Amino acid sequence: MGMGRVTGRQRTNLLGAISLVAALGAIAFGLPALNQMLPSDRPVPTDRPYEIGGGVSVVPPAGARIDVTETRPAASSGTVLFRLGPVRYLVSVQPFDGTLQTAVARLRQRITGTAGYQVTGTELTVATAGGLDGIQGGYSGPGRGGRYAVFVADGHTIEVTVSGADLDLGRTLPAIDASTRTLRYAPEQAG
Repeated sequence: MGMGRVTGRQRTNLLGAISLVAALGAIAFGLPALNQMLPSDRPVPTDRPYEIGGGVSVVPPAGARIDVTETRPAASSGTVLFRLGPVRYLVSVQPFDGTLQTAVARLRQRITGTAGYQVTGTELTVATAGGLDGIQGGYSGPGRGGRYAVFVADGHTIEVTVSGADLDLGRTLPAIDASTRTLRYAPEQAG
């Protein structure tokens, strides 16, 4: 039994299918390759507030770069990760219905739930220039140290965590502390 002739329509369908597979392959392999070529951190203006979400903003420290892989601004919540060299400065805003003490306890529990990390030293009260009152503490882990601060504002918790090697932290904490003091809650900015 011989094979029949290939019609023009079948040839067109075959070419269309091959083109579709080629396009999908380019998307599946090309976009991730392109994404890998782009840096994950980008410069961020440090002369004006960065809108995190939920009506909360912060002025980044001088020399900070924003890590786009872990930054998610949104209307009612958001996260921004700044990098100052090897030091991570993370600010997270989430809806929250509780007290400052409860928010601090939750963050401490997450920190100590990370293998090898422990909360160290005494917690202190802190305040921002915009009138947010919070609690600040420190933590340490394998080869790293850090600081945390928690604020509660009108149904939101604002968590700040900073981590890095002790020497790097010593150099950057003054700039990060100054940035944290610029945290501002302005609900009229929330989208």
